[in-house]
Amino acid sequence: MSLSTPSNDPTTTSAQDPSGIALPPDSPPAAQAPTLERIASRPSTSTTVAPQTEKKDEPQEETPIDSEKVADEKNDDNVIVVGWDSPDDPANPRNWPLKRKWAVALTVSSFTFVSPISSSMVAPAAAQIAKGFNIHHSFEANLTISIFVLAYAFGPLILGPLSEMYGRSRVLLGANLFFFAWNLGCGFAQSEAQLMVFRFLAGFGGSAPLACGGAVLSDMWVPEERGRAIAIYSLAPLLGPAIGPVAGGWIAEKSTWRWVFWATSIVAGISETLGFFILQETFAPLLLKRKANRIRKQMDPEKGPVKEVRTIFEKPGQTRTFKQFLFVSLCRPFLLFAREPIIQLISMYLAFIYGVIYLVITTIPPVFTDIYHETTGILGLHYIALGLGLFIASQVNARLLDKVYVMLKKRNNGQGEPEFRLVTVMPATLVIPAGLLISGWGAQEHVHWIVPDIGYALIGAGMVVTFQGMQTYVIDAFTVYAASALAAVSFFRSAAGFGFPLFAPAMFSALGYGKGGTILAACSAGIGCPAVYVFWRYGKKIRGMSSIARKQ
Repeated sequence: MSLSTPSNDPTTTSAQDPSGIALPPDSPPAAQAPTLERIASRPSTSTTVAPQTEKKDEPQEETPIDSEKVADEKNDDNVIVVGWDSPDDPANPRNWPLKRKWAVALTVSSFTFVSPISSSMVAPAAAQIAKGFNIHHSFEANLTISIFVLAYAFGPLILGPLSEMYGRSRVLLGANLFFFAWNLGCGFAQSEAQLMVFRFLAGFGGSAPLACGGAVLSDMWVPEERGRAIAIYSLAPLLGPAIGPVAGGWIAEKSTWRWVFWATSIVAGISETLGFFILQETFAPLLLKRKANRIRKQMDPEKGPVKEVRTIFEKPGQTRTFKQFLFVSLCRPFLLFAREPIIQLISMYLAFIYGVIYLVITTIPPVFTDIYHETTGILGLHYIALGLGLFIASQVNARLLDKVYVMLKKRNNGQGEPEFRLVTVMPATLVIPAGLLISGWGAQEHVHWIVPDIGYALIGAGMVVTFQGMQTYVIDAFTVYAASALAAVSFFRSAAGFGFPLFAPAMFSALGYGKGGTILAACSAGIGCPAVYVFWRYGKKIRGMSSIARKQ
């Protein structure tokens, strides 16, 4: 039985917790060289095997090899442990050609772009919908918009773990098709109740890219290269809500609100078609499981006893039923949130940030309708300011994320830490409150429309930088189960995105846009600055309390 050399991919070796959940690699690579020499000196027989490690002190991105464990595997002729063939195995998504990686990444980003567009594209048409269904209360009118985001809170909790069970590509394609069907149905809704139900179901399907899109990128890129890919991916769910209302305003004014839904369904159908041909599976445990299944099929019972075949992500002799695996997978996001302090802190901070951006999205129409007396189509153009801030800041931050990470890693004796992603987030904690003050008081004092737009651009810039840094932080810290970690984080984030727009009309009606914006700015600065400092200063210590987060 021949042993494969270790890959530089953290997914080539894993430890496991008592519940059977595979954990990221957690042994230093220092012992690799002598171990490989011992392996090379041994006779070999047949199949590809990768060893496991049981040390749990200094996790590294490189794959360690425990020589004692290798010896055990070598002496056991009844066990075949399947891993990558070599560090350069082309089947490993980390070794795919760059064009192939970017094709998959951009396809996932297209899914992530279409769904958030649908979440906010209806905002300029809210008045038409209210009139068509005789909705007279602003709370109910805003509910038709934000109920889509409520589904974002629940969808990732199910779809994220399912992607770790059935693979990223199947879940993404299936969920996008689900979104397409129900979003199309929204255009045919005949009552307020139907519209609410269809919007919620469409949001559930549309949440899949938010649940496992970032995990797809984690599957394909190592931390030193991951920043730019995640920066582009994380831009989509924030840029979508900014661009959607621009088109939605003109569609609603020139046609009908129903075409707002039909137009996004057409785009979703195009993305689904492209994804069917381009999107490929990236989840290493599933790819190795398929490889193990092929080995089992090739075994001939007549030539000798059938050997146990398992992957490096499975326990020795582990036989878990579908029901058990389903329970562990679906419970994982809840367990992560309950047990991981770092996820709890990040969830609360991003919940506020996400709530603010959806509050801004729903307050732009009344600001430019009631104060500046603009038509539906014209007011939709003001979302361009929000989009410009998102786009420009994301492009700058995309280039800085990896450069800063590599620079700090060199200073830290070659040890990378997730906290290195937070350097660019720090200025964003001041940019967001500045944008809230400028947009709020600009509208309150009825100054030139460019002033509120400058404020919206600053808010968008601060939002996207914060999300890019924090999402990359979560992915770096929970590499193997990034999908479940992101699902846990997104629950409270999406719940805030649902709830903030519902109280916004009452708050601004009572306080005005100036005072209301000042309160939000104070909360943003009061929460953001201390939160990022805590992550930066004590993040490593907090991660040390985790049973599965990387603790380097």
